[in-house]
Amino acid sequence: MQAVAEQMEILARGVVDLVSREELEKKLAQSVASGVPLRVKAGFDPTAPDLHLGHTVLIQKLKHFQELGHQVLFLIGDFTGMIGDPTGKSETRKPLTREEVAKNAETYKAQIFKILDPARTEVVFNSAWLSQLSSHDFIRLASQLTVARMLERDDFKRRFEAQQPISIHEFLYPLIQGYDSVALKADVELGGTDQLFNLLMGRELQRAAGQPPQVVLTMPLLEGLDGVNKMSKSLGNYIGVSDSADDIYGKVMSIPDQLMFRYYELLSDLPASRIKRLRERLNTGEAHPKEIKKSLALELTCRYQGQDEGERAEENFERVFTRHGLPDDLPELTLAAGGEALWLPKLLVDAGLVAGTGEARRLIRQQAVTIDGGKIESEEHTVPAQGEVLIKVGKRRFCKVRFR
Repeated sequence: MQAVAEQMEILARGVVDLVSREELEKKLAQSVASGVPLRVKAGFDPTAPDLHLGHTVLIQKLKHFQELGHQVLFLIGDFTGMIGDPTGKSETRKPLTREEVAKNAETYKAQIFKILDPARTEVVFNSAWLSQLSSHDFIRLASQLTVARMLERDDFKRRFEAQQPISIHEFLYPLIQGYDSVALKADVELGGTDQLFNLLMGRELQRAAGQPPQVVLTMPLLEGLDGVNKMSKSLGNYIGVSDSADDIYGKVMSIPDQLMFRYYELLSDLPASRIKRLRERLNTGEAHPKEIKKSLALELTCRYQGQDEGERAEENFERVFTRHGLPDDLPELTLAAGGEALWLPKLLVDAGLVAGTGEARRLIRQQAVTIDGGKIESEEHTVPAQGEVLIKVGKRRFCKVRFR
């Protein structure tokens, strides 16, 4: 096991809150002396079936602990998922059904092992202990916190002051998350900055249970492709763990230059010294931003889609965007020839290039649609049902349509 100072350099990278540094150093020193790894916990409510790179910031930090020899406890909140955490919301989040929770949890497990070592990761479900608590246990747990203390949490405070409803069951969520730390005897708990209140609750409940309080470590919320808002599927500015290799590579290449080192710091496996050197090469003009971004795009694509797919995506990107060629796996759509001309927005949907005609209209208005290299400006454009055409939407979506 590495020395404490060396571990701290790795573990503190990218961290926002560390409560407290002195406690973590002490726990690490005890671990080095005894050879007993720290128990490092992070909880995930299975509220959506797919992960994006914003979610992986936390998982990357778990990987750092894991690579330093510590025990990772990946907690899937199947019990808390059926309550619904309102964190960051101005209203109560709709709880999931047991079936939705179970389905999403299985998808999560498949995706996290693209980052974590399954042989050194303990996946736990909090229903294992929370479902065993009696009503008496829950009342006793609730007695350990005052309403005034709960209203210190920012989102509860805002809703209370705005006279928006807060359900009693929502007050249970931080308590239950804190109790997870008691049940697991966690030494360290990780979370996003929006989870700080809940993480600190674990420290309080551990003290009340006679356990040493866990160290709390928070990671920042990753900005999405727009460079402004946090990565979110609802905003469409995300890179999905399950995206195709071409999409991952192309999306990483599309991030603003000023954001790429933040991605390096939070997502890359490169040591801090290598990242520092890359920054120096950029600042001195020794390297072009595109060259540095390509290295990041290749690393992330290979991580989630494999080395062969990553290298193929890199070659595809070079062919399409540098040499102005076409991708190797150009999608094709064959339709019957000789009929009436096809309305372009509907054709874009049929070709799988857009989700609906509304999106197609918007992209045409933005002049983001071309046919055989010519930009289309009319939302009412039609395509004759003869020969073949090459349709391009945005920078990365292509389809060859043949009429036979």
